[in-house]
Amino acid sequence: MNILSFFAHPDDETMLAGGALALLAMLGHSVHYLVCTRGEGGEMGEPPVCVQGELGKYRTIETINAVKALGGKTVEFLDYIDPIVGPDNLLFTFSDDIENIETQLSKVVRKHHINSIISHGSNGEYGHPAHKTVFQSVKLYFEVNNNSDINWYTAQANYPNPIKPHLINKDDPASWILDIKPVIYMKINAAKAHVSQNALFVRRSQKELKRNVSLEEVIAEEEAYYWVRGSKDDLLSTFRESKNIRE
Repeated sequence: MNILSFFAHPDDETMLAGGALALLAMLGHSVHYLVCTRGEGGEMGEPPVCVQGELGKYRTIETINAVKALGGKTVEFLDYIDPIVGPDNLLFTFSDDIENIETQLSKVVRKHHINSIISHGSNGEYGHPAHKTVFQSVKLYFEVNNNSDINWYTAQANYPNPIKPHLINKDDPASWILDIKPVIYMKINAAKAHVSQNALFVRRSQKELKRNVSLEEVIAEEEAYYWVRGSKDDLLSTFRESKNIRE
């Protein structure tokens, strides 16, 4: 199978869906990565790895290294600029032109003969407008191509007692929960590749636990996915064979 990982920013692919993407690659499938921005508006690390104006170039390299760690086949970026986070952690989308994003998505789907898309969920995980934009652009793709036989799944689906409840899409009930312990080392290595964001990854856990926390400690060992449309069994049968899921 040819799978497309389609997310808004560098590191979304790793932190939201890295386990499934690594497992698919390990099972012999071709996983392609499409990222809308180069993360120009994000954090620069502690200590900073570069100045703000160079962050996009730096995070492009980080993403390429992360995709390699996940066993990915290709990685491409759309030419959208990630807005800088506003006061009080105010977040913005990178574009309101859903039609143009859908057009570019469609080209990539055809180019790589994609069978399945994995993307952000309907709530944008923690409500990030850019994540919601990606979800809406995939939704539009299927409205435009209503006879498409491509499958669509979203990450961070809702299930009882999730490991990271702050990332869950509350309106997307989990179709299955994936145990990623067999590939957890790949997800950890991919997270480490996003050097500029490593401090961000551990910050919440450090505040909650009131102690220093390693990056390895914050990488969840399970991921939940919602089947949106297409053949539910396409990816599900693959994960069943690996015996790493519960439904």
